[in-house]
Amino acid sequence: MSGSGPEEPSPASEEDRQQEAEQDWAAAKAFYDNLVTLRPRPPKPQNAITVAVSSRALFNLVEEQRIYEEQGVEKYVEYQQKNENIILKPGPAFYFVKALEHVNTRLLELYPDDEERFDIVLMTNVHAQVGVRLINSINHYGLTIERFCMTGGQSPIGYLTAYLTNLYLSADSDKVQEAIEAGIASATMFTANKDVVYSDTQLRVAFDGDAVIFSDESEQIFKEEGLDRFFEHEKLNENKPLAQGPLKGFLEDLGKLQKKFYAKNERLNCPIRTYLVTARSAASSGARVLKTLRSWGLEIDEALFLAGAPKGPILVKIRPHIFFDDQMFHIEGAQKLGAIAAHVPYGIAQKYQKST
Repeated sequence: MSGSGPEEPSPASEEDRQQEAEQDWAAAKAFYDNLVTLRPRPPKPQNAITVAVSSRALFNLVEEQRIYEEQGVEKYVEYQQKNENIILKPGPAFYFVKALEHVNTRLLELYPDDEERFDIVLMTNVHAQVGVRLINSINHYGLTIERFCMTGGQSPIGYLTAYLTNLYLSADSDKVQEAIEAGIASATMFTANKDVVYSDTQLRVAFDGDAVIFSDESEQIFKEEGLDRFFEHEKLNENKPLAQGPLKGFLEDLGKLQKKFYAKNERLNCPIRTYLVTARSAASSGARVLKTLRSWGLEIDEALFLAGAPKGPILVKIRPHIFFDDQMFHIEGAQKLGAIAAHVPYGIAQKYQKST
């Protein structure tokens, strides 16, 4: 044996860590099972669809952000503490979160002991001293958000993996870019320029196709070689599924929950509806998209091929709680007509946006 001192303990294996996590959850469950409460207990992260939302996405903090940027963190914290009993107004992700919670309510009615549902986490870099105002506002609106992560000025991105995050929404484009690069489905939220009434009984989620649900492989052909070459490429590869994009996993999560309603004969009363809103032409390049979804075993409730037409008027008709797109001109067009849009900074379109 070497005389160089005690051996370093070997790092815990992934299996050991998972076993320890299961033991921790079992202990927590045993404790909470002895407590009487009407509030639904947050599901285990392994079973949940975790949606992390920043405070500026959930609430309108435009004035507070201005104070932070112009006067610094101390004045910002002071302002928040002085106004902690003034309820914050809804931000761009607010109605999306409300719709997620409605889906949870319906799921708990049908599957009271099942943990496969949404878990909303407030993921923000604000200081803990600001937490009281956030809690007061969340309770005022009756939101069920029990998990908070307030990082005191540090980037919260590292915690997204720890929380097993399925989707991250923020008003900070830099943090969203960081999350996308870490392989986490993410989008930057933008507030609509008009007030719109959203459904309070059905979660409506609209997705662009290329560089959102799918990879940007076909969009690269379009951007670099033109429209005719793009049509030719899609026809030649019609039976070859597209690679997945950053939001494919979230569409898959929605599909799993939809099937739980279908299993209870609730297809016609399902509180989740999904939409594909793409600039692709149906006849020239639509077949590959639909065949790719079929190959993944995914359903989309409505597929809208616009052949280059503006997306805003269609989104006004749909009134989605959130619309994901990778190109800012589509985001801006949606905003002007009152749609809540979320920019996915992924793929070749980002290169072209930065160069213009």
